[in-house]
Amino acid sequence: MRFLFLRVLSSSPKISRNLQESYRLLQLPEEGCSSPTQVKEAYLRLAKLYHPDSGAPTADAVLFARVEEAYRAVLAHQCKTKQPDEGKEVDDEDKTRITAFQHRHYLSYEGMGTGTPSQRERQYRQIRVDRASEQVLNYRQREHERAAAAEGALVDRDMRQRSQKIKITQAVERLVEDLIQESMARGDFRNLSGAGKPLNKFEHNPYADPMTHNLNRILIDNGYQPPWVVTQRDIREATAQIRNRLLEGRARFGDFMTSKEESQWEQLCESVEEELLKLNKMVDNYNLIVPMLSMQMVHFSLSREIDRAVKGACQRRLDQQTEREKERQRGKKEKKKANGIPNPKHTRQGLMSWMQRFLTGTH
Repeated sequence: MRFLFLRVLSSSPKISRNLQESYRLLQLPEEGCSSPTQVKEAYLRLAKLYHPDSGAPTADAVLFARVEEAYRAVLAHQCKTKQPDEGKEVDDEDKTRITAFQHRHYLSYEGMGTGTPSQRERQYRQIRVDRASEQVLNYRQREHERAAAAEGALVDRDMRQRSQKIKITQAVERLVEDLIQESMARGDFRNLSGAGKPLNKFEHNPYADPMTHNLNRILIDNGYQPPWVVTQRDIREATAQIRNRLLEGRARFGDFMTSKEESQWEQLCESVEEELLKLNKMVDNYNLIVPMLSMQMVHFSLSREIDRAVKGACQRRLDQQTEREKERQRGKKEKKKANGIPNPKHTRQGLMSWMQRFLTGTH
């Protein structure tokens, strides 16, 4: 009797914990006596509640995916445990759906992706992104290869040009050396001034590097100037021109300008403002290349330049008034001096009349 009881227990189907969870999720009895129709109805009822595209307030994509996995697990379990005569109860349509569910092929999204339509759409988008990234990487690789090939051609051309320059330089050096040797053979260097005396290499800075000093001296002798020196000179000349223009324009007007003079002065200031913009750009370039931080310049302001021009015009008018006053005083002094000196003609005439009166005896 005990042997028969153990045999019945061993012959009863065993359900795993995951399968029990699937039955519980579908709200079905765990004994496995549910028919495929009942399983399908339970799945459809839960799909209406949790499907992400259903629009229901209980929609949940994660829970729907779990329901779908449980539905598949229960159907698979029933297919394994059903009796041969029980299969007749399932109609042909259900058989087709059960067998084709796990191998369904979709016509949309190029047949890619699994799960719900929204999940398949996200998967298809990610596939398109990966495909586009791969195409971009391939395009960049081709461009790099093309650029490398072009750069190789440029390097070859530069090498040929450099070798040609080196050959020309060596030829010139040999020619110069031959000319020096011929001059030494003729004795052209025997009567040079300072012969036998040491070279005065470091007359300006004894701590300078000899090679650097000689290179700088050669550049200076040939008229070379560093770029920042040329830029500084251009800034200085442009500043002087702008200031002279403002000063001359303001000096033409009086202290109290009329409406016409004010309009002319405003036009002059607008044109000067455009020139100051160009000058400030030049100052920025100068500050980038100047070797010392203390030599950098600040931007020129239109208001400061106008104040400078107004003060300069007032000072010029004062200087002109002072000069005119000095000229007036000088003229008065010369006039007084001219009035104080007697005229030689009148003096001579007075002497002759006195002598005539003396000779005639009339006093």
